[in-house]
Amino acid sequence: MSQTQSDKNFHRLLLFASWIATIIVALIFIFVAWEAWPAIASGPLKFISDPAWDPSSQSYYLVPMIAGSTAITLGAIVIALPLGLISALFYELLAPSWISKPYRSTIEVLAGIPSVIYGFWGLVSVVPLLYKLSPPGANVLAGSIVLGIMILPTISLFIANGIRSVPKHIFTSSHSLRLSKYTMILKIIIPSIKGPIVSGTLIALGRAAGETMAVLMVCGNIVKVPTTFFDPVRTLTSNIALEMAYALDNHRSALFLSGLVLLLMIITLTALSQLRFFKDPYES
Repeated sequence: MSQTQSDKNFHRLLLFASWIATIIVALIFIFVAWEAWPAIASGPLKFISDPAWDPSSQSYYLVPMIAGSTAITLGAIVIALPLGLISALFYELLAPSWISKPYRSTIEVLAGIPSVIYGFWGLVSVVPLLYKLSPPGANVLAGSIVLGIMILPTISLFIANGIRSVPKHIFTSSHSLRLSKYTMILKIIIPSIKGPIVSGTLIALGRAAGETMAVLMVCGNIVKVPTTFFDPVRTLTSNIALEMAYALDNHRSALFLSGLVLLLMIITLTALSQLRFFKDPYES
């Protein structure tokens, strides 16, 4: 078999795999939308106009869960983005090789730790610390800290790969102009990797928004719209995990609607991360 034929077969295999993945995602979306349809058909504004989330009285107010998910996700990004950017710049550009290689390996290990471990750490370390500041300690801030540490590796590795894609002549030109390393980072490197920064942030947002176990353990699970970072909240994912086991009829459909809202949020974030506007300018 010629090399050209091998390449064609490999291309067909990749194309087939990509179509299978696309079909699976489409089927998941159709299934979730089908199960959520009874709730949607009962009134599209019902879920923002009901007085509370009270399945026993057929009241399904989703706004507190949406607000809780949004608050925790944005709080996590506020924590993770600057730390991820600084860590990537450190081990890619500033640290000597005997530090940068094990440091990057540590970041990669952090990316693979199960979320329940992060949640357990938050439950026994972060929540008691925040309890001293403002009881009950399980709140938006606790969830933001735990999720921020969890998604930090995703952002850091995206940015690090962006730094590695910067052409070598950029660095040699900077050295020939005798620019300081910090001037080069601030004026040249960071502006040139805005694509990976934005893409990594959006992907991390999607992971944070879809997290269940960690936020279930550290956020308090109180159905209310948060007004401060010290308020306990329940997220969309936590709501589904807590109630799906015994939900029936309209209650079950309302939980699927929660999942549909979450799925649309993550699909939107993933699609935005793929826009050419956000791509690395040096990517071919």
